[in-house]
Amino acid sequence: MKKSQAIYGIRAVIEAINSGKEIDKVFLKKGLKGELISELMVLLRTENIPFQTVPLEKLNRITQKNHQGVIAFISMVSYIDIEKLVPILYEQGKNPFLLILDEISDVRNFGAIARTAEVAGVDAIIIPAKGSAQINADAIKTSAGALHTIPVCRSFNMKETATFLKQSGIKLIAATEKAANYYYDSDYSVPVAIIMGSEDTGVNTNLLKIADEIVKIPVIGKIDSLNVSVAAGILSFEAVKQRMK
Repeated sequence: MKKSQAIYGIRAVIEAINSGKEIDKVFLKKGLKGELISELMVLLRTENIPFQTVPLEKLNRITQKNHQGVIAFISMVSYIDIEKLVPILYEQGKNPFLLILDEISDVRNFGAIARTAEVAGVDAIIIPAKGSAQINADAIKTSAGALHTIPVCRSFNMKETATFLKQSGIKLIAATEKAANYYYDSDYSVPVAIIMGSEDTGVNTNLLKIADEIVKIPVIGKIDSLNVSVAAGILSFEAVKQRMK
C-alpha cells in the first residue's frame, strides 16, 4: 500500500474528515479512550465511515509512525449514491445494468471484476461499506484503470439497497451453486443487477432471499467452482450477448 493512501494520528484523521476527504475505513486500537477519541467516534458515526477496532500489532504492521492508535485510509475513488444514480440512468434513457459484489475480499479479484464490468458496459458496481476489498493501488492496477471510470456505490445496508433496486424496476439475479437453473436461461435484457458473492461463503442469505432469480454456471470438471472474477465475467457477457440482439 502506498503511504499516501493513509493518514496517521487522531487529530490528523479528524481534520481529514472535517475537510471533506473521502475515507474508506478507519482502524482503531482496541481500548482507546479520551476526549479526542470520543470526538472522532461521533464523526465516524455521523459521516457513516466504516471503522474497525484492531490489535496494536496490526497498526504497527501498517506503519512505524506515531499513529496514536488510529489509521485512516483515504479512498482512491469517489463513491456515488446508488439512490441518486438509478434515476439518472433512467432519465438518460439507459437500460440499467448493475453489478453487486457482496463482500468480495480479494483486491485482485475486485480489480479484475471491475475491468470486466467496464468492458461489458456495466453502469455501476455496488459494494458493502464493510467486508469488501479495499480499493487500493493493487485493485486499481488490476482493473487497468477501470475503477477510475466506472461508478462505485457503497452500501451501508445491502438488503435495503437490493430492495430499493427492486422497487426501481431492476431485476436481481444472484449467482450461486445452490441454484437449480443455469445462468443462460435468465433474461438479462431488462434492467438488471447481477449479484456475485464472496470467495468463501458466496452470496449472503438475505440477498439470495430477495433476489428475483438465482442461477448457476454448469460445472463439468472435478473442481466444483470458478474464481469469482471469472464467474462474474461469464454472467456479465451473457447480459452483453442478450442486450446486443
